[in-house]
Amino acid sequence: MEKLKKEDAHPKILQALLNTEVEMIKDDVLDNEMILNMGPQHPATHGVLRLMLRLDGETVLASVPELGYLHRGYEKMAENMNYLDYIPHTDRLDYLAPPANNVSYILAVEKLAGIEAPPRAQYIRMMMCELARIASHMVAIGSLGLDIGAVTVFLWTLREREKVLDLFDKICGARFTTSYTRIGGVAQDVDDATLSLVRDFINQYEEKLDEIERLLNGNRIFLERLEGIGVISYDDAIDIGLTGPSLRGSGVKYDLRKNAPYLFYPEIDFNIPVFTEGDSLARYFVRVEETRESAKIITQVIDKMPKGEVMLNSPKKVLPKKVEIYSRMEELIHDFMLVNFGMNPPEGQIYSATENPKGELGFYIVSKGEGHPWKMKIRSPSMVNLQSLPGLVKGHMVSDVVAIIGSLDPVMGEADK
Repeated sequence: MEKLKKEDAHPKILQALLNTEVEMIKDDVLDNEMILNMGPQHPATHGVLRLMLRLDGETVLASVPELGYLHRGYEKMAENMNYLDYIPHTDRLDYLAPPANNVSYILAVEKLAGIEAPPRAQYIRMMMCELARIASHMVAIGSLGLDIGAVTVFLWTLREREKVLDLFDKICGARFTTSYTRIGGVAQDVDDATLSLVRDFINQYEEKLDEIERLLNGNRIFLERLEGIGVISYDDAIDIGLTGPSLRGSGVKYDLRKNAPYLFYPEIDFNIPVFTEGDSLARYFVRVEETRESAKIITQVIDKMPKGEVMLNSPKKVLPKKVEIYSRMEELIHDFMLVNFGMNPPEGQIYSATENPKGELGFYIVSKGEGHPWKMKIRSPSMVNLQSLPGLVKGHMVSDVVAIIGSLDPVMGEADK
């Protein structure tokens, strides 16, 4: 048969030939490439995070993070419960630092209501936030080591975290999901004996942290697995919206405790650890130094803590004391209204954010003057920080992906909400 000339061929036949050529090229590419699903059930993804990796051998060409496996509709749930009822749900966001979540949410509600907790309550909140930062960073450092094969350090960091959880138990009656902060203050006061236990923990912490650092910083395998891996530049870190240690590991000196102060942080002397390399090792160093600064902050907080009430006396917005509820009719009525219908803040909208262990945790609340938010949006640092993953893992090995995820320290309860 005479060969068909292109100029004589029907357009549909030409298109079919072209499609066939494209498919052949695709097949040739896919002979050398592979799509790998990492997660959502994988210990190194730090939760139910799924990564679709496009690989050439063991080199990552591209990746797509898939979030949402732990989505519980927390922002929508806020519309159907009053401001007080929502406090326990904030424990389940970054579940490695529940008191810090409590404080962040309550500060947003208090800003909306136009009230402020007594000084002693604010100092207690600062102490709880910094203890939570130490506990969270201990898990981050230990699990990062575990991800790349260092088992001992994971046990040592969990030992220090257990001491913090024991202090939480003493302070608020719960080790993990504390629900300790209240609108207008905290659930109960901290006695001098407990403050002494907190001081004892801080006094021994520096020595334990030095021990952990000697184990890791002198380990050649640990250093080489992190140095130069997952580098993000100063400008890219800002453009993506990174916050917390991931941002400061790229040289950006930004910390809400200094840049947008809240509570009594302006009265406390502490530094913001910054490293300029932007790699996984830099993010590890930032977390180590941050726990040192947290220990300094806690010591100053205990020294400066004033006497006084731990709950604001504002019966229409703040729960009255139990002794008053049981003995006075007005407080009984206020308690009934607050518990069943919630407080009635003015109409409007606010945004309030705090420096949590993972980064900037913010709450945007829209109020129509009812006992519950009309709308609420949670700005979760883990979700924003995970946006950097595709760029960080590109060009690295599959084994490096594990180290990069660990250096970002995401918590999927917070990312998915």
